[in-house]
Amino acid sequence: MERRVVLLVLLLLGLVTTLPNQGDWDIYSFHINSTVTSRYATTVITSRVANRMDQSKEIEFHVRIPKNAFISKFRMFMDGEVYDGVVKAKEQAERQYTTAVSRGQSAGIVSSVGRTLEEFKTSVTVAAHKKVTFELTYEELLKRRLGKYELQIFARPMQPVKDFKIDVHINEDAGLKFIESKGGLSTKELANAITKTVTDKQAWVYFYPTVDQQKVCDSCSDDGLNGDLVIFYDVKREVSFGDIQTGDGYFVHHFAPSSLPRIPKNVVFVIDQSGSMHGRKMQQTRIALIHILSDLAEDDFFGLITFDSDIFHWKRELVQATSINIEQAKRFAENIQDRGSTDINRAVLEGTRMLNVHPREDSASILILLTDGDPTSGEINPQKIRANVKRAIAGKFPLYCLGFGFDVNFEILEKMSLDNNGLARRIYEDSDADLQLQGFYEEVATPLLTDVTMIYTGGSNLTQTNFSQYYNGSEIVVAGVITDNNIESFIPEVVAVSRNARVIFSRPNTTTESTVTAPVDRIQRVWAYLTVKQLLEKKLQLSGPEKDKVKKEAMDLSLKYNFVTPLTSMVVTKPPGEDSAVLNKPKEGEQPALPRGAGQLPALPRGAGQRPPLPGLAGQLPPLLGGAGQGHPGLTASRQRFFSPAAHFDPPVAAEIPLLYNSAPKKVFLSRYTPVYDMTDTAHQISIMPILDRATMMPYAPTTIPDTTTQAPQTQRFLLKPENMHFPICFDLPTNINVKILHLPSRGLAIKGMIGLKANGGFTHIFLHVQNDTSIEVDVDSVSVKEGETLTRYSEQTQITAGSVTVIIRDKEIDVSVGDVRLVILVHEISGRKFLWPVFRQMPQDDTAEGVFVFNNRDYEESATYMTTQPTISRIKVKGKEEEVLRDSAVDFSVPVPVSVECWFFFSAQSALQRPTTDLYN
Repeated sequence: MERRVVLLVLLLLGLVTTLPNQGDWDIYSFHINSTVTSRYATTVITSRVANRMDQSKEIEFHVRIPKNAFISKFRMFMDGEVYDGVVKAKEQAERQYTTAVSRGQSAGIVSSVGRTLEEFKTSVTVAAHKKVTFELTYEELLKRRLGKYELQIFARPMQPVKDFKIDVHINEDAGLKFIESKGGLSTKELANAITKTVTDKQAWVYFYPTVDQQKVCDSCSDDGLNGDLVIFYDVKREVSFGDIQTGDGYFVHHFAPSSLPRIPKNVVFVIDQSGSMHGRKMQQTRIALIHILSDLAEDDFFGLITFDSDIFHWKRELVQATSINIEQAKRFAENIQDRGSTDINRAVLEGTRMLNVHPREDSASILILLTDGDPTSGEINPQKIRANVKRAIAGKFPLYCLGFGFDVNFEILEKMSLDNNGLARRIYEDSDADLQLQGFYEEVATPLLTDVTMIYTGGSNLTQTNFSQYYNGSEIVVAGVITDNNIESFIPEVVAVSRNARVIFSRPNTTTESTVTAPVDRIQRVWAYLTVKQLLEKKLQLSGPEKDKVKKEAMDLSLKYNFVTPLTSMVVTKPPGEDSAVLNKPKEGEQPALPRGAGQLPALPRGAGQRPPLPGLAGQLPPLLGGAGQGHPGLTASRQRFFSPAAHFDPPVAAEIPLLYNSAPKKVFLSRYTPVYDMTDTAHQISIMPILDRATMMPYAPTTIPDTTTQAPQTQRFLLKPENMHFPICFDLPTNINVKILHLPSRGLAIKGMIGLKANGGFTHIFLHVQNDTSIEVDVDSVSVKEGETLTRYSEQTQITAGSVTVIIRDKEIDVSVGDVRLVILVHEISGRKFLWPVFRQMPQDDTAEGVFVFNNRDYEESATYMTTQPTISRIKVKGKEEEVLRDSAVDFSVPVPVSVECWFFFSAQSALQRPTTDLYN
């Protein structure tokens, strides 16, 4: 008897929230219902929300679904009306989307979030004391990896929900052996909320936590559930031929034999060692490669190539995986160093040569490429590289391409893999990147069959039927149409090469054990799902009329079965007065899209971290009232003209300012005019304020401006991330000053940093002082620790304990722990310049805390948005006080690879943090 262990993980996050204060709205019911029938999962997320306020409220529906899934239905129920989403061709839906955005109205989008999830958001305005129900359905054919399917339900509704239910129903005609549940939501007190019912072929898992239980999991809090529920089950397989499901003229064949002899493999690893692999990428690659080498079987043969603009061999030919060769290869791997540019073409062709000159009977060859960038030397034309590689491999073995990080040209890797019967996978730059690399290798480590051909006499409209290799723990799935719905003349068989011989798998005469029936619509939808997926892959490889033909076929099927795919979009209808949202499936690897719509502003065309341009002004502005203060040292005029560097304003934007040295800058309000912009240099008390005519919303008539001009001072932009905001908030501080990062007087802990001279150039030094006479200084190259009169400098990776302080020096980061304070100092390098950026992993709640990164999540709430001539200004409540902000951008230095994000820009740090700026300086 053959058995298969199945781990089903349905990746989703159910989250419905506009992130306001508790009490504004109430999720009174939240249900997740997932039905899995013969590996095809249909999941329905239903959330019922009530607006408890005395005024209308915008309620947002926000869930996360697996990247491999297709949304197939979305609807809203309000006031007895049903608002359905309709799938349309992408071009048609995009016109509606673009029109909505151009009017500043609501438009939804699906965006990528992390490794396996996509994020779906939309919103609707709910009248006072009214309710809305959101219902989302999506479908996915679960893929088998390492002998497991995965179904993971991740719940984070952001508040305890009185009626919270997760229902999972599993139906496997092959039979169930066992079922169990794990994950963060199945531990401690929450374990009592899970019940299971199991029969021979079906299982039901229920997760019904009480309101109190929803606050007690490891990562839960008063804000409710925050964790996952993972379900494992084992399925029996009586025959190697697998299962065939039929229904209304369609069939689906699941083929996954395991009681077969292992085929020895020939594998070549082609490893990028170009300069961009510097640091943690290279370190993790070395760790993974050493582990993978340890797992090679003695009858395997292997080769190891590293490359930049040159090729470096461990051995020029394949060698047997003996213990001596493995140890020597590990020593080679330990000494791989990053350098040079990236010649992918030459490296892959050399790996191909090594496999081609080492033919071996009864073996399977595999080529694995790991790179993190574009081709930058040698042949750099992607089309030529693809043609060269395809010609060299000539269908003899698969090419697997692993793209490390988000700088890689993933599209060329995907196309190269598909050209050569392999696949491409992104390796994410997280702490477990080495485990991701090892996990991928384990999937292809044990070939059981080669040259697999699936034959279906009496079948048509078949999905892919030829597979270069079949690996232990995986599964081949083929679907198609049974000609004339004639089961009697439908004859399936599988022909392949095993270790020792050609083998044929055929359906046994008794069909009751290998053939299962399923709902008619389900079989059709599995066929459609597989067909669309494979057509989308095929489209990547084609061009011209052939590509157009495949694209049309995939789009027609997507429309017929209501799938939201890269070729279609779902138009979400809303009540009258609200614009429809358009939901698009993103490409692989796209970063999360920021929500767009009412209350959210169009992006402005300028670089991250610059001072924003003055709004809507192409000329001179009047001097402010109130008179000039004392002059700034070195300045003779009482007023100074500052120019915006924004290139899209011609002529440059100018504004007069008074110099208020040694006095606090103030906004000046006139009877008919109001400032919509207040940019303050807190170091020198310089305030910039254009004045708009309140009646016309145009700049007030200019007056004469002195000739003296100077550039605006350099600044460092800071980014804070309140949880209840659509965007982070950001503000500027001057460069070349010391600032308090964190000061806890009650604990005798002070952390400060020196901002460098360059605009948005981060910190040059960070200093920590603890009351027991322990001081630590961090710069970009070393860590100095002073205990009493003893000073020690460290520049290598190590762990240090000094009094109550623990410091771990790693590549590109310094981890500092002082009691319940944990600070990670990242070392960034941009254009050859290194700088520091502090990131708090843990910070205690302490009312005496001060510092530029000290803020309370609950103090911030989006209040209102209004249009002026240009740009749009918004208001945010901070500690109940309204402040005007501008949508802008900033570089997020709190992640290992800095990225530009949109943010709400406060015109002064004092407004953002609601404390005098003098409290921030040392």
